[in-house]
Amino acid sequence: MSWTEERAALVASDWFRELPPDVVTQFAAMAVRRRLADGELLFAQGDAPDGLWNVVSGRIRAGSVSGEGKELLVMQFEPGAWFGEISMFDGLPRTHDSRAVGATEMLMLPRDKFLAVLAAQPELYPHFVKMLCRKLRLAFSYIEDAQFASLPARLARRLVDLLALYGRETPEGLLIDLHLPQDDLGRMLGASRQSVSKELKALEAGGVVAVDYGKLRIRDLSALQKIADAG
Repeated sequence: MSWTEERAALVASDWFRELPPDVVTQFAAMAVRRRLADGELLFAQGDAPDGLWNVVSGRIRAGSVSGEGKELLVMQFEPGAWFGEISMFDGLPRTHDSRAVGATEMLMLPRDKFLAVLAAQPELYPHFVKMLCRKLRLAFSYIEDAQFASLPARLARRLVDLLALYGRETPEGLLIDLHLPQDDLGRMLGASRQSVSKELKALEAGGVVAVDYGKLRIRDLSALQKIADAG
């Protein structure tokens, strides 16, 4: 990846798009790259923070495993996604394991250099506070869903969220351009694969979604949103 590509990776994201060009240039100049093999650990739960990470190619799976070996899948990060901001800002240990799925290339903004830019230009803090609040709102919505919402509503809401992050228009409908096995959807929702499969079949029968080998297309977004809202 050239310096120009590193800068492009920054301006493509909401995290950096609205910043002054000279600030983006500073961040691009400090960026470092790392390549991971399939299954390689980027960082583990409890690790000290090193910086803010971006997926250039491949995929990162973020989650944790209980003492009984049960996995909670928090999110899968696709190319273009930035993550790791919680520990980068508060300086506390990493909250989840993050591991490569397939050969993966990463871009990292080192924590010490990143915070030095903010210390020199404190007027930048409101922008990043806004980004953190956006993530916090999303986290609160997942907590509420887990406690109060029915599985159909939780599934519909998660599909709407994933569509916002990874949606792409195709002739067959809005594609969630993310490899999304039903096992993984179940881990995201704290539900069994069988329960998720049953709900997806009901959505497919109603013409709301189309399921095809780990990919999901949304055929009726308004109907999906109604299910999400009804929960």
